Amino acid sequence: MKLRALIGKIPGTVNTFGDMDVEIRELCVDSRKAAPGALFFCTPGLHSDAHDFAPQAVEKGVVALVVQRRLPLDVPQVQVEDVRAAISYIAAEYFGNPAEKLMMLGITGTKGKTTTSFLVKSILDNAGIKTGLIGTVCSMIGEETVPNRLTTPDPIETQTLLRRMVDAGCTCVIMEVSAHALDMHRLAGVKFKVGAFSNFSQDHLDYFMDMDTYFAAKMKLLAEDVCEQIVYNVDDERVSAGVKALGRPAMRIGIRESSDVYANDIEIGERGCSFLMTWHKQFRTTISLHLAGIFNVYNALMAAGICICAGVGPESIRQGLEKVYAVPGRIELLDTGTPYRVILDYAHSPDSLENVLKAVRETTKGRMIALFGCGGDRDRAKRPMMGEIAGDLADFCILTSDNPRNEDPMEILNAIEEGIRPTGCEYIVIENRREAIRFALTHARIGDVVLLAGKGHETYQEIMGVKHPFDEKVVVRELLEELNADLPR
Repeated sequence: MKLRALIGKIPGTVNTFGDMDVEIRELCVDSRKAAPGALFFCTPGLHSDAHDFAPQAVEKGVVALVVQRRLPLDVPQVQVEDVRAAISYIAAEYFGNPAEKLMMLGITGTKGKTTTSFLVKSILDNAGIKTGLIGTVCSMIGEETVPNRLTTPDPIETQTLLRRMVDAGCTCVIMEVSAHALDMHRLAGVKFKVGAFSNFSQDHLDYFMDMDTYFAAKMKLLAEDVCEQIVYNVDDERVSAGVKALGRPAMRIGIRESSDVYANDIEIGERGCSFLMTWHKQFRTTISLHLAGIFNVYNALMAAGICICAGVGPESIRQGLEKVYAVPGRIELLDTGTPYRVILDYAHSPDSLENVLKAVRETTKGRMIALFGCGGDRDRAKRPMMGEIAGDLADFCILTSDNPRNEDPMEILNAIEEGIRPTGCEYIVIENRREAIRFALTHARIGDVVLLAGKGHETYQEIMGVKHPFDEKVVVRELLEELNADLPR
């Protein structure tokens, strides 16, 4: 495709230098992966600037550049106001604008995006609508699973996935939309049929610095030029206030406040919950959800609200919700054959850890044993907060490494200890996560619950910039086999 044909929809001032009829055979954002015939995007970053690597990219055969400042290189250049936004527009054009052929459903929020997305996909599949999914755990093209690196992939990867979805016959896509993606313009130019906002609490302050900036980034999904319809959790005060300030019609879901879609007669059990779901003046149906915790009632209501806006009927909604028995790494009960339960959850923020501990506590007959840590190179303020929350809600805590990344693991654990000490909760520090899990399995008793928090669906542990294989489902199975082998015969 010729460069001239790719740049027509880029907003703002666009200056061109050189031959715009050059043929583009590939899009590239990483100079290390540059190839002959590629268009290279010179993206400014927090730690490096791709403008500095443009000469190496040209040496590898890149035939044109998208830049924010003109470079002294003898190749065609397209100068734009924001390269990140330009990537989105150019990638969409390169892949034939696939989002325009799909009903796009986007959900943002601090927590619950993954579970809600899986619930929406189940509902749409049940309604006979072939659906794609782009999210934290994976992407799905119908029933085909595609691994993901980020909650919301970069624009080239996103447009590649959307193209594949169109080609596979999908007519709808449910997408987790992260605040990072919105702030970095990864979805610039993509129009959503529905924009949903589930909840808001502290996370990612290492990037956004303050809660107001973080909230403003998420609210971008609900802008009039981005989504047609809004669904939001009216019980979340910050979200409710933000949506009301927009002055746009919106569908409210909730439990405590007056809502358009709401739940009552809620009963929470060990392996799920049931409730009466009502869409005001439209329908009322009893839902038997196989996911535990009050927050999963909210996730189900959010999924129902999104699907109502997508035109799905009540029976398909009920059946779709009830067909989901587990979401990877989200209060996932492992099959251990032990007299105690082992639950896996991705909780890695104060609010999510509090929610999962409260949810599991409701059905715990013995002790609540919480094993968790905090990620390195991320929001440091949440570390003592998570320690305090776990100390208040658990009976015993095991502090261990999560993804320490480039930080000293013990410095992270020391910060968590600052929060847990004043609670008086009994705890132990075992930096090695495998050994920490071994300790938990060895010391758990009949009726206890061992909560492994923080890793969830992840299959690696990142230490000093290196990702080491670490799938907690595999680790638990291996450790139980070792422990059983050591038992006297």
